[in-house]
Amino acid sequence: MIRNEQDISQLLGTHDKHLKFLEEQTETAVTTRGDIIHISGEEAAVNIAKSVLEVIQELMSRGNLVSTADFAAAIQMARKGTLDYFLDMYEETLIKDFSGKPIKIKNLGQRHYINAIRRSDVVFGIGPAGTGKTFLAVVMAISAMKKGEVQKIILTRPAVEAGESLGFLPGDLQEKVNPYLRPVYDALYSILGVEHTNRLMERGVIEIAPLAYMRGRTLEESFVILDEAQNTSISQMKMFLTRLGFRSKMVINGDKTQIDLPRGVVSGLVHAEMILKGLKKIEFVEFDTSDVVRHPVVADIIKAYEENN
Repeated sequence: MIRNEQDISQLLGTHDKHLKFLEEQTETAVTTRGDIIHISGEEAAVNIAKSVLEVIQELMSRGNLVSTADFAAAIQMARKGTLDYFLDMYEETLIKDFSGKPIKIKNLGQRHYINAIRRSDVVFGIGPAGTGKTFLAVVMAISAMKKGEVQKIILTRPAVEAGESLGFLPGDLQEKVNPYLRPVYDALYSILGVEHTNRLMERGVIEIAPLAYMRGRTLEESFVILDEAQNTSISQMKMFLTRLGFRSKMVINGDKTQIDLPRGVVSGLVHAEMILKGLKKIEFVEFDTSDVVRHPVVADIIKAYEENN
């Protein structure tokens, strides 16, 4: 039963898109008549759909606007038996973006990742694209800067696969590396807005640079993010990790299934996981396809490729 008549349109979604999504993902048939929702299908599927609708309505009753992404997260957690934790994720706002919209955790994988970043000086986020690794790392970096915990945000990634062979590309350094750092810019722009991001970059508060430019530096009072870490060599990873200074944090993100290194070159990410697991103040957080927060078909695509390997 729908609790509040005013909530019907939000619960159903525009043109019933939320219910259609629920039907598709749970393989059930969902119909409404007035304030009554009827679900038919196999018992297990019906139970999942019912529990998702109940928890989404509770989320709405707490003043949250819901989207298809919220349905996707609830369905995934219901399947994994972790739906009891769903509402907890919405209790905390990490920060608000430049338009005032709250940024919140979307699933348990992200929750483990955020908690690891809070606890540890060095955190590795390992898993497929679309799990929010880069975006959340930038969120936590901006949050730390706003709280005065760090004075600078440094974002880096290997350029041109692992080789960093920028010399043959046209333009100055910034123009050469920009295409490879686009996801980082996108995250900053969506949180801070274009103008504020550019001002902070001009002042040197935010620095975006290829990995090679980290050599020889000690990064103190900084929140440092290394993206696409699977495309570092062992020596590059060692160089980066040993830049860590006092009152600093490092987040290293990568996807071990997307290594673009030349044949025979061992990924610095794979090697680091092998030798650093278990060290104090270093945490590894593994994401899987169920943590993907993009369009649901992205998780299906990733899973299909994994099964074909």
